[in-house]
Amino acid sequence: MVSPSGRRSSSLVAIIRLLRWDKPSGRLILMIPALWSVFLANPGHPPWPLVGIMVVGSLVTSAAGCVVNDLWDRNIDPQVQRTRQRPLAARDLSVTVGLVVLAIALVCAYGLSRYLSPLSFWLCVLALPVIVLYPLAKRVFPVPQLVLSLAWGFAVLIPWSAVTSTLMLPAWVLWLAVVLWTLGFDTVYALPDREDDQRLGINSAALFFGDHTPKVVGLCFFATWLLLLWLGRLQMLAWPYWVGLAVALVVWGRQTYQLSCYQPAGSKLYGQIFRQNVQLGFMVLGGILVATLR
Repeated sequence: MVSPSGRRSSSLVAIIRLLRWDKPSGRLILMIPALWSVFLANPGHPPWPLVGIMVVGSLVTSAAGCVVNDLWDRNIDPQVQRTRQRPLAARDLSVTVGLVVLAIALVCAYGLSRYLSPLSFWLCVLALPVIVLYPLAKRVFPVPQLVLSLAWGFAVLIPWSAVTSTLMLPAWVLWLAVVLWTLGFDTVYALPDREDDQRLGINSAALFFGDHTPKVVGLCFFATWLLLLWLGRLQMLAWPYWVGLAVALVVWGRQTYQLSCYQPAGSKLYGQIFRQNVQLGFMVLGGILVATLR
């Protein structure tokens, strides 16, 4: 018999897994574009309280997105090798608990959004249906990763507008860079699930692009790099930023080559590329900080 304290401990662990806080890479990769945005919107003079709000807000928002995803997919995830142990799929948590956790996350996100400018607040409102409906995209849209990429793009627009109360050309250049970057790394993330997705009739960019997937991912990464170059020119950033972009080009080129070689569904390469993009994002952020805060 499991003691009450043991059940509480088990439920707490399951909630942490539901929020994906046991897998920080996925949480950090949403934080990265938000930090890029808030530091680039006012180079050299970042509003530090807003930086804190963006850090906490990205954690809360990504957690809410994970819960929404698992609620929609609770009957699909048990049939996919990678996701069958998720708490709602494995019935470690009930749907009611999932909805309560989601409500708490959304209330926290709402509270944080009240500290933003009016434009930023309404961008948060616009982002909500995209986050809530994204999991349905795989059922009706051939490239659902693009929908996620558009959701990720709000992580640029919200901080930028919070700093400047407007959205000028540099904000949109960064937005498109993040959309394409996200489409690239999330397509890689989908590659191990191709067989399960095909069997279940679920759409995926990895299935849609087929054998051309490595080329498409490479094009997404290269276009991201070009847009970040353009952004650096627009913002007149110093040399540390350019060093970071030089390293990024090498890493993205190597990843594209690795993907072009045959990799079985169980290959660890896909997870490695995802984690490398998290590290790369922070490296570019470091270049931005050194270039703007010197």
